Order: sequence, then structure tokens, then C-alpha cells
Amino acid sequence: MAGAHRSRTLSGIQPTADSYHIGNVLGAINQWVELQTLTDSFFCVVDLHAITVSHDPKILHERTLTSYAQLIAAGLNPQECTLFVQSHVPEHSQLQWVLGCITGMGEANRMTQFKDKSQKSGAASASVGLFTYPILQAADILLYSADEVPVGEDQRQHLELSRDLAERFNTRFGDTFVIPKTRVMKGTAKILDLQDPSAKMSKSSPAGCLFLLEPTTAIAKKFRTAVTDSEASVRFDPATKPGVSNLLAILSAFSGSSIDELENDFAGRGYGDLKSATADAVISYAEPFAARTRELLSDATELAAVMHDGADKARAVASPLLARVYERIGFVSGR
Repeated sequence: MAGAHRSRTLSGIQPTADSYHIGNVLGAINQWVELQTLTDSFFCVVDLHAITVSHDPKILHERTLTSYAQLIAAGLNPQECTLFVQSHVPEHSQLQWVLGCITGMGEANRMTQFKDKSQKSGAASASVGLFTYPILQAADILLYSADEVPVGEDQRQHLELSRDLAERFNTRFGDTFVIPKTRVMKGTAKILDLQDPSAKMSKSSPAGCLFLLEPTTAIAKKFRTAVTDSEASVRFDPATKPGVSNLLAILSAFSGSSIDELENDFAGRGYGDLKSATADAVISYAEPFAARTRELLSDATELAAVMHDGADKARAVASPLLARVYERIGFVSGR
């Protein structure tokens, strides 16, 4: 209907790897591509979040550019959505400070991701940035008056904090923020590690992770050496055949065939055929994806212009919202 309100969504991804892996694409980015045609969508490379732990500045710089280019290569269209780099919009950090001033220490201390990540090196050595990470995430969401936020289970707690802070601010200072709703990622198969199908695919396990920018020969080799089982029967049974079921889930996602169809196709055939077919399906996606990413990165001037336009579009929304926040809390306008 003409003039109907389009709900607004926001999501982001950290530039913490040299390449996205297939879990990133199947679990989130493909859904973003769908959302950009259905909603007023804001997507960002969250580089501010990436510095909460020790990092190499040069690597962060390169990964941010590569992450941005890969989002376009995966199907995000800067003409249809607002695609930007988080640090290009200073309102994120400015709103974080305000929200931090209405967040209780106990409230922040209950965030499970800080506990999980700080346990690796010890809470004493964890940064304040890591501790306040969920508050910056709340600022990311509230800054754009997002109606919905696509999240997985591991982010539900952070979205609840965003809702709590929005309601608290509105109660104390007047109606300002939209209270965001959770948009649960629609059912996509959990992509598992090729070498350890009991674990989710992750960049922290390079041998079992399929990176889309790695050579296709490496992708094929990882499939050839993927863990299966001794039964030699191709059927979907995650409980007793996690490796084979994982291959079927990947092949289904990249081929468009249902699991039932694939089980019929591979009836009486061996794991070698399944591994080969799955490798071919992934490579058929990875090759043009990598070529498009390289093409975007080869024209630094054009890529910078697209990023600049994205930041301008984001700031056109973020700046007025922050101005209202500043007015409501009593700051004197500098204009």
C-alpha cells in the first residue's frame, strides 16, 4: 500500500576475520539481503566493537574494507539499504555515553558475553570497552529507532538491555526512543565445524571452517577431509550422524534442494559423492563472491565514496535523534 509504514531493522557484523565463512552468510547475511527489500534496513560493519580486545591497527583497517566489500558481494545494495561503517558515525559513541550514565553497574555486570570473553584472559585484564560493549550495542540499535533487530539466541540478552534502557530513558526524560522488538532469525540450519561436527563452525577453528575468500582448492580439500562416520549411509540424522547431516544441510542451503530430495539423490551412493557435490555447490557460490569482493577492493576511491554515502545516510537519521536526546537530558545546544 502506498505510503504504508516500512518497519526499520538494524544489524551489524564485526570485521574480525580476513574472510566471512559460510555460517556468516547462511546464518545472517542472506537474511539481511531479503530484509533490504522488505524493510527500511540499516547494516553496519561494527569496527568500534572490534577494538574491545587487543588488535593490530593495520589488520583492522584491511578487514574493515574487506568486510564492507563482502557485504556488497553477498547481495546488499547500498541503493536499497543503508550500509555504513560504525566509526564513520560518531553519534554511536556519543549516545553510548548517555546510555552508560543510566545503566547500573550490576546490570552491566550481568551481561554473559563479558563473563564468557573475560574468562579467557581474566577479568582483571579485560578492557572497560569489553565491559561496556552491550551499552554501545544498545546505542547502535536505539540511534536508528529500529522497530526490529534480527538476533540469534546469543544476542537476546543484549537486546533486552536495549529495551530496558530505552524504556528507562523514556520514563525519565520523555518519549524519545522506539522500543525495539526481537526478530528471531528464521530457521536456518546450524552450520557445524567440518572437523568437529559437535561444534558450531567458527573462524577460531580454521581447519574446519569454510572461508569464502580462500582458494577453491582449499575449500575442496576441506570437504574431502570432512569428518563423517563409518556407516556409509547418506541420511539426515543430526543425533547419530552429525558430520553427514552437516554436509547435507550445507548442500541443501547452496543448491536449493530439500534434505528429503538430497537423501533420495544420494541413496546407494557413498560419502565421496556427497562431499564432492557439496564442495561444488559451495565453490559455485564462492568463486563469483570472491571475484566481486576483489573487484570492489581494487577501486579504493569508488569504495570509499560508497562508504561515505552510507555514512551520510546513517547520520541523516542518527544526528536528529541524538539532538533530541541531548535536549531531553538538558544539554545546552552548541548551534
